[in-house]
Amino acid sequence: MTETFEPGPDDVQILRREQCFSGFYRLERLHLRHRLFAGGMGAELSRELFVRHDAVCVLPYDPRTDQVVLIEQFRVGAYGKVSNPWLIELVAGLIDKEEQPEEVARREAMEEAGVTLGELWPVTRYFPSPGGSDEQVHLYVARCDSTTAGGVFGLAEEGEDIRVHVWPLAQALQAVRDGRIDNAASIIALQWLALNRDDVRGAWR
Repeated sequence: MTETFEPGPDDVQILRREQCFSGFYRLERLHLRHRLFAGGMGAELSRELFVRHDAVCVLPYDPRTDQVVLIEQFRVGAYGKVSNPWLIELVAGLIDKEEQPEEVARREAMEEAGVTLGELWPVTRYFPSPGGSDEQVHLYVARCDSTTAGGVFGLAEEGEDIRVHVWPLAQALQAVRDGRIDNAASIIALQWLALNRDDVRGAWR
């Protein structure tokens, strides 16, 4: 098996950094060079970088009933790309204060779904769009009591209008197969739970 590249401290050179926009998010333009697989440094490149807070996504799961708690809300990024921009998603939020990811997961579960989380099971951390954004997503499955879930939630001052769904895990997995669930965090978490369901239910029984 071919070894992957292990960069040293001088294998990426930032030549200039420009700030193109600054608001809740930032857009920067980086001029850089990096080491080539063939050896030596490549030519200067210009790359726009969307600078975002890292995110936390959590899939509340009830091991007693084998049900998951999902939320439904309008997403402007999906508008014009699909026929229905009200997406079925995980509870999620940004780490925009001095908080640990687990704290964000618990806070957002209450704000977006009215659910109190029990144990959190870390699934992975991943870059959703590393070609142009520095955002990392912290992904969890969390124990919950699904009988307490339901209704409409969200913070009015943030324009949130979020409806809660409680689905059997099998129904959620079918929605992944059908393309009804079409966002990365939800697909990854549900597929992970399908692979690890017996271990999770055993640990949380």
